[in-house]
Amino acid sequence: MLSILLPTDFSENSMNAIKYALEFFKYQETQFLFMHAYQNEFYDHEELTSRDHFDTVLEKVKMESESSLKQLLKDVNALAPNPRFTYDSISANNTLVSETNSLAHARHIDLIVIGTKGISDERQTVFGSQTFQVLKCVECPVLAIPCNYSNTQPKRILFPTNYLMPYKRRELKLLSILAKSYRCKIDILYVSKSDKLSIRQEDNQAFIKNVLSDNELNFCFRDSHHIPHTITNYIKENQMDMLTMVNTQHSFLEDLLFPSTLDKVGLGLDIPLLALQNTTRI
Repeated sequence: MLSILLPTDFSENSMNAIKYALEFFKYQETQFLFMHAYQNEFYDHEELTSRDHFDTVLEKVKMESESSLKQLLKDVNALAPNPRFTYDSISANNTLVSETNSLAHARHIDLIVIGTKGISDERQTVFGSQTFQVLKCVECPVLAIPCNYSNTQPKRILFPTNYLMPYKRRELKLLSILAKSYRCKIDILYVSKSDKLSIRQEDNQAFIKNVLSDNELNFCFRDSHHIPHTITNYIKENQMDMLTMVNTQHSFLEDLLFPSTLDKVGLGLDIPLLALQNTTRI
């Protein structure tokens, strides 16, 4: 059974990510955990004007959070009455990143599904501030869904790699499961000025082939120094439905996440991003 965490701020974008997850995983035995972390909402509350109002405002925000989650569960049960699904919810006086990380470890979460932007992120950026922090800091795979995105039957997934890092079997297996559900082809893209691989790279490539052996794989090479731009072009030219990247220091994903790089290459990511954190999970 898959265990999926769905952080929510009850925004339209958040609800779109929830609907995507419910549809995408409809054939899987899945346990969904809906979570609302309200600490920032509490400290930013307009009624919190002095320490005297601390407990009153905190109780109010807590009750609103619990009530909204209760209503969300009713809506979800009506929207997706799937016998393969089980639902649970958590309301927490915590930050989004801290609570997400804590639950990922405590509940052995396989995947976090979140909207690329939340209720307070309306500016012209690819990722909202909260999603950005989850992608960068949480030690669990994250599937980020763009606003209004609705294609839940992907046919091609792009997986760019430099073959320099030893991947974790658990996370590659997750990619394999997601792709296999819809018989997706996985395009494994190597971007470099040389197509010759070192022994380390050959071994890591062989590991990928082994773990993803149940999937249809397409290994491809692009001669370029401009990695983010090459990835962007590949997505557009080949009509990719999902981008999978690994988040480690000096990785492709790290380069893409920095706003300066995003602005430079004009990356308007309008397909889901599966970020594999490549961390060891207990």
